Amino acid sequence: MQSAPRPIIITGTDTGIGKTVFAAALAGALGGFYWKPVQAGVDEDGTDAERVAHLSGLPRDHILPEAYRLATPCSPHRAAEIDAVTIDPARLALPQVAGPLVVEGAGGVLVPLSRTRTYADQFAAWGAPVVLVARTTLGTINHTLLSIEALRARRVPLIGVAFVGDAVEDSEATICAMGGVRRLGRLPRLDPLTPETLAQAFAAGFRTEDFAA
Repeated sequence: MQSAPRPIIITGTDTGIGKTVFAAALAGALGGFYWKPVQAGVDEDGTDAERVAHLSGLPRDHILPEAYRLATPCSPHRAAEIDAVTIDPARLALPQVAGPLVVEGAGGVLVPLSRTRTYADQFAAWGAPVVLVARTTLGTINHTLLSIEALRARRVPLIGVAFVGDAVEDSEATICAMGGVRRLGRLPRLDPLTPETLAQAFAAGFRTEDFAA
């Protein structure tokens, strides 16, 4: 009997770098499920889950509801405090689904879920492999190498780095050589960003077999 594929965790080096768009592309390419356990704030495009539902082309029942949906667009630990909510790690147990599960964190790897627990700590508790999404613009070498160190310090398995933005060959190669990580590919900024253009760009820039557990 074939075992279910392990979940894949998507995290980033910072906020606003294209992590949700990448998660949508990967979930759609795998024909899997998507889960963002904590949503803090809602922007003009709706929640991240709603955006993924639109961009991924997945059936609506493959977009799982958040464990926590918080009102304030800020770090989850503070958004929870404002809402008088305590984020309970027990509610963040990975859902059991019949297929690949793509799980999206919030912001960078050391974003706090509480005053004592970061997303990196949660990743370590899950024990599932992580894809680190990094931008290609100035500053990315420092941010990405620091993120890799934070994950490795907690023994979080790292599939590799997925870049988002215009090609910057030296930065991308330097990060992967110095960080000792696999370079998974690069997703360009898309205009227009549609389910069709996203699927085409992902297929051109990545190989789904590189994400197999």
